[in-house]
Amino acid sequence: MAAMTRVPFTPSSSTANHNVNVCCLVNRINISTTPQFSTSFAFNRAKKFRRISVVAMSDSGKSTVLVTGAGGRTGQIVYKKLKERSDQYTARGLVRTQESKEKIGGEDDVYVGDITNFESIVSAIDGIDALIILTSAVPKMKPGFDPAKGGRPEFYFEDGAFPEQVDWIGQKNQIDAAKAAGVKQIVLVGSMGGTNLDNPLNSLGNGNILVWKRKAEQYLVDSGIPYTIIRAGGLQDKDGGIRELLVGKDDELLQTETRTIARADVAEVSIQALNFEEAKYKAFDLASKPEGTGTPTKDFKALFSQITARF
Repeated sequence: MAAMTRVPFTPSSSTANHNVNVCCLVNRINISTTPQFSTSFAFNRAKKFRRISVVAMSDSGKSTVLVTGAGGRTGQIVYKKLKERSDQYTARGLVRTQESKEKIGGEDDVYVGDITNFESIVSAIDGIDALIILTSAVPKMKPGFDPAKGGRPEFYFEDGAFPEQVDWIGQKNQIDAAKAAGVKQIVLVGSMGGTNLDNPLNSLGNGNILVWKRKAEQYLVDSGIPYTIIRAGGLQDKDGGIRELLVGKDDELLQTETRTIARADVAEVSIQALNFEEAKYKAFDLASKPEGTGTPTKDFKALFSQITARF
């Protein structure tokens, strides 16, 4: 892989008041110094792989859906749910390694590819109707941390797995490949907190992960592909379908006591977004009330109808 140009990141004193327009900030990031990842290059490369056939649902009416990051904890749930609904969907998964493929069953509908390498993901995307993006850079804790001694753990990103590479270049490659293949809708799962440059997630491994996620989200909005952007709260490994879900915008939910969401609920909302026009061209934060309070969400059309924000 070509060497990456690291982007200096200097938060201004005004970021604490949440009035910073992160979209404007990330659009100033200069990627022209890395022409191998420029927009024009990606477009020309996508054209090379453009298929002359028109993507269409099969005669059975089933929709072919690819979930990328299918080896992750949330991605596995989405892939499993799609497989369980074989009367509605033909499921595909994309994982990074053969080991991840075997971990989720090793079936032929799971592809192995590197999202930072455009050519390696084209075959997985070709012929699908919808794409659910669940790829994300994952920080690693540096060895030697002892909580008994106090202090805070330090984190790093492995070579080739920095947020700039995974959450920007990797997601951009997926969007470009999907556009070339004629995909009808993309559901992109991200994280709350992107309106605040001082969010602690940005400091992990000096990766500025939320900045790069927001840049990819803006790229999707500008792509012209029907989209749904889900910015999830703190992810929990709990059962889904038993809580009242909450939607918001601009990180409003982070100022409340309801800032978390079960992975299973994120997975369900990701799939339900494919079923309703009310979910298209929408971007929203997602959390839930505590179990036992409120009414479990069952009407997803009504949930999506609450959303007005496009970014």
